[in-house]
Amino acid sequence: MNIKFKSIKIMRPAFLKCLVVAWISFILGCSTDETQTVATFTNLVMEDNFDTEGAPDGQIWGFDIGTGENGWGNQELQYYTDRPENVKVDNGVLLITARQEAFEGSQYTSSRLLTKDKFEQQYGRFEARIRLPYGQGIWPAFWMLGADIDENPWPGAGEIDIMEYRGQNPTVLIGSVHGPGYSGGQAISKEYILEGDRFDTGFHVFGIEWGPEYINYYVDDVLYNQITPEDVTGTWVFNKPFYILMNLAVGGTFVGSPNAETEFPQTMIVDYVRVYEN
Repeated sequence: MNIKFKSIKIMRPAFLKCLVVAWISFILGCSTDETQTVATFTNLVMEDNFDTEGAPDGQIWGFDIGTGENGWGNQELQYYTDRPENVKVDNGVLLITARQEAFEGSQYTSSRLLTKDKFEQQYGRFEARIRLPYGQGIWPAFWMLGADIDENPWPGAGEIDIMEYRGQNPTVLIGSVHGPGYSGGQAISKEYILEGDRFDTGFHVFGIEWGPEYINYYVDDVLYNQITPEDVTGTWVFNKPFYILMNLAVGGTFVGSPNAETEFPQTMIVDYVRVYEN
C-alpha cells in the first residue's frame, strides 16, 4: 500500500482554548461546562510523526503478539502480529491493517502497538491524529493502561480509552475510563457524534488532558466530556503513570463479528502521536 496524505498541521496553544471556553461561558451564562478544567500542557515530551519508513520506532513502540487469553478478554477474532502486512510506516503515516486470512488458527490478522516499559507518563495531554477504518466488526482504539498492570491486573490498574469506535457506526466514537467497580459494560463513558461527516473519510485529532482530579476528552479540540473522581462508581486509579496503546481489533463483544458486507483489508492510518506535560 502506497498512501501519501498532505496536510497542514496547526498547533493550537492550550491557552487559546482557555480563552475560548471562558468567552463562551461569559456569553451563555451558567452551564456545566464552566466547571470543566482546560489545562495548559505545552511542553512536548514525546512525538512520533512516523517519518522513517518500515517498522515503527522500536524505542517508542512494542507489540502484543497472538490472540491473548480468550481473545484479549473480549472474544476478539484477530491474531496480532508485528509483520509489515499488518503494521508499517509508509509515506509519513503509520498503517495498522486488519486482514482476513488464516493465520495461526485465527481467520483474521491485525496489530496492537504499545509503549509499555518504553514511554509511560502521569498526567498531561495525549493526542493522535488518525483516520479510522469502517465496517461491521471493525474496532480501532487509541487508549492507555496503568503501568502497574502486571502487579495490579485489569481493571485494578485502570484504563483510559481516549478513542474507541464501532466500524459499523462511523459517525460516533466513545471516550471511557475503566477501574475497580466500573469496568466492561459498567465503564464511565460518553459518546461524541460527528455531525455531517464520518470518521473514516478524513483525519481527526483525538486527545485527553489529564490532571490529578479530571480527565478531559477532546475531538479536534472540542471538549466534549470530563470525568472526575466524583463520576466513577469505585476507586479513582488515575494518579500514576500510564502507557499508550493503539490497535485495530476484529470482532469481539463491543462490535460483534464481521458480516458479508465487511470489506478487508481495513486500515487505521495514524499521522502522529504526541504527548505534552506542564
